[in-house]
Amino acid sequence: MAAGSATRLRLVRRAAGEPMDVPPTGSVAVLDDMQLVALAREGDLRAFEVLYRRHSPFAMNLAVRIQGSMCDVEDVVHDAFLRAQLRLGELRETGAFKSWLGSIVVRLVRSRLRRRRLLNTVGFTSPEPVDLDTIASAEADPEVRALLAQVYALLRTMNSDDRIAWTLRHVERHRLEEVAELAGCSLATAKRRITRAQRFLADHFVAPFSEESA
Repeated sequence: MAAGSATRLRLVRRAAGEPMDVPPTGSVAVLDDMQLVALAREGDLRAFEVLYRRHSPFAMNLAVRIQGSMCDVEDVVHDAFLRAQLRLGELRETGAFKSWLGSIVVRLVRSRLRRRRLLNTVGFTSPEPVDLDTIASAEADPEVRALLAQVYALLRTMNSDDRIAWTLRHVERHRLEEVAELAGCSLATAKRRITRAQRFLADHFVAPFSEESA
């Protein structure tokens, strides 16, 4: 691979950062997450609807980029919000709803990846194709798309924990502390998982990322 390929892998589709639909009218829609969570804990369904509309694009894109496809992503996001609604009382920092939701999505995707890999191993299913149209940005050229296809094909052969940590760091571009939080592990464990994934990719002809980016 040519030098600089690792940098160009950042040309993946980013979360839109905007609602999937027009937010509900009324004063609730302009409240911040902390206020919305407080209302939702009291049973205000409008408040939770705003949280859903505000953060479902993030949850959807996070699941897609970890998996590499749209398969069952809507079910994952639905289950994530259902769990979040049922467990709002467990959220310690009410202003951190987005990152907390992200950690729920990651856990659900991890379970799905592990189950899918087991089924593939025993021959019950075949590997899902990489959905480049969903992952790659519209500006990505054919070489970048080819690199993404190679990377995701290799990621699918890794254990799910290493795959998720690497994707959160190098595709999602999260800080290490955020990777650890989303993956539900210590900072040291997150670093080890990313390093293992980097070495695996390097050994299979994918240009390694620098230690600075890790």
